Amino acid sequence: MLKKRIIPCLDIKDGRTVKGINFVDIKDAGDPIELAKRYVEQGADELVFLDITATIENRKTLIELVSRIAAEINIPFTVGGGINSVDDVRSLIKAGADKVSVNSSAVKRPELIKELAQEFGSQCVVVAIDTKYENGEWVVFVHGGRTATPLKTIDWAKEVESLGAGEILLTSMNNDGTKSGFALDITNQVSEAVNIPLIASGGAGTKQHFKAVFEQTGATGGLAASIFHFGEIPIPELKSYLRTQKIPIR
Repeated sequence: MLKKRIIPCLDIKDGRTVKGINFVDIKDAGDPIELAKRYVEQGADELVFLDITATIENRKTLIELVSRIAAEINIPFTVGGGINSVDDVRSLIKAGADKVSVNSSAVKRPELIKELAQEFGSQCVVVAIDTKYENGEWVVFVHGGRTATPLKTIDWAKEVESLGAGEILLTSMNNDGTKSGFALDITNQVSEAVNIPLIASGGAGTKQHFKAVFEQTGATGGLAASIFHFGEIPIPELKSYLRTQKIPIR
């Protein structure tokens, strides 16, 4: 059984860490380098760093910031936002990223997943799926949650695995920033549909929410932002609690 990972997520806008609710109402949450260093000290297993406006502003992820983060931390980190090509990924990996996350660009051109997996290995390729429950089904959204697609979430998850993705980062837009708990139903459905690691994202507000997602779904990672950024749940306290609940944690 894979040990569960606790993964803080840093959404970056204009070089600062920000956090919203349901993908809107964005507010400042601090300096990404300082936060990243703090999370390493606290025992985070990995970090995810998303340039949240790169796709809609149509520019490249902040490579300079990636190299500054890489110089300061010693745990794996994933970078996403505005990645459209093998060359984009080569630059990010050269700057120090361990993995890359693609979302809108993979929906637009699914063969990108295959190209990245062939060039850098599946272990480098995370496909982020932003999903929303609408009209009785879970649908994939792109462009930072702004645009609905015709894709059904489970079908897309299976497709990205078949194209060579090494991991899925699944965010429930309905739960994002609400602190009401992860979307256990869709998280479990996706984890049962694929054989690659799945990170659950969106809705973490308590230590019990992490317990629930690890016990009731096949998620191998739990990702959160504001509860970590604003010190509501210190990572050591969360890991200690999960161990007492007999959940295998790194």
